[in-house]
Amino acid sequence: MNDQKPILLSGIKPTGDLHIGNYFGAMKQQVDLFKSGEYQCFIMIADYHALNTMQDAKGMRERTLELAAAYIAVGLDPEQLVLFKQSDVPAHTELAWIFDTITTMPYLMRAHAFKDAEAKSKEISVGTFNYPMLMAADILLYDTAIVPVGQDQKQHIEYARDTAEKFNRIFATESGDTFTLPKEHIMPDVAVVPGTDGQKMSKSYGNVIPLFASRDTIVEKVMSIVTDSSGERPENVYAIHKLLKSEAELAPLYEEHKGKYKALKDALVEDLETFIAPMRERYEALMQNPNEIMAILEKGGQQARKASEAKMEAVHKAIGVR
Repeated sequence: MNDQKPILLSGIKPTGDLHIGNYFGAMKQQVDLFKSGEYQCFIMIADYHALNTMQDAKGMRERTLELAAAYIAVGLDPEQLVLFKQSDVPAHTELAWIFDTITTMPYLMRAHAFKDAEAKSKEISVGTFNYPMLMAADILLYDTAIVPVGQDQKQHIEYARDTAEKFNRIFATESGDTFTLPKEHIMPDVAVVPGTDGQKMSKSYGNVIPLFASRDTIVEKVMSIVTDSSGERPENVYAIHKLLKSEAELAPLYEEHKGKYKALKDALVEDLETFIAPMRERYEALMQNPNEIMAILEKGGQQARKASEAKMEAVHKAIGVR
């Protein structure tokens, strides 16, 4: 890795089965940024963040392995970036506590995530309330330059910037600012990936096409896509097909098979199989050797700890505990 490149940090929670909506909605953009070669990338499996909802040890271990394997399978090269677990770097939670001491409750109560949780339930965990401070620690610990996020997550980066500015002001040092101010990289607007029923693809709706689906599962899911017999083109089929091929490529196919929904679904099955099969093969090979995945995460953890320890030395000096 080139230590002179600006640092990109991305965090992913190991909390659910991946589907093609996850890939086209976020994973593809993250992989494209990595492959651009412009950044030194830290990709973090945010298992401590996941504790707010994933409170099952066996599930946490399984989801962590699956997520690491998935990101490698879709194109992240662990030899060219730092892929690590948040829990393997103690500095994340230590720095979050230090930030807690300079952060007010009214400030955190303005966070979108807190407001959403408050609207649903008055029984909000401290972890949910304090989520922005742990995220600020995640980002600031590595002198992160950019964080790829969707428009709806921009506030998280603003909180990290605010916290960095406040710390730098309160604990000013002769050697200059302790923390670099990060910037958000707003990922291009991605059309909502439709599910098999035409709604947004979501596990909670039961309308997903799994990212590493077998051919039989692809056939089952595609054949279940809801169609409207009143039109010549099945819009829900076409909307998923557009993720895989350009409109120019699809035009002659859909013209040739006007009103022939079965033929168009068959074509989508073939294109999905062509798209998914290489990733599925890599994913299944990795999952057959969990020790290899753990070795990758352990190596990444060592690299991340090394970077974090250098930053925490500066933090400790700034606050006067060293």
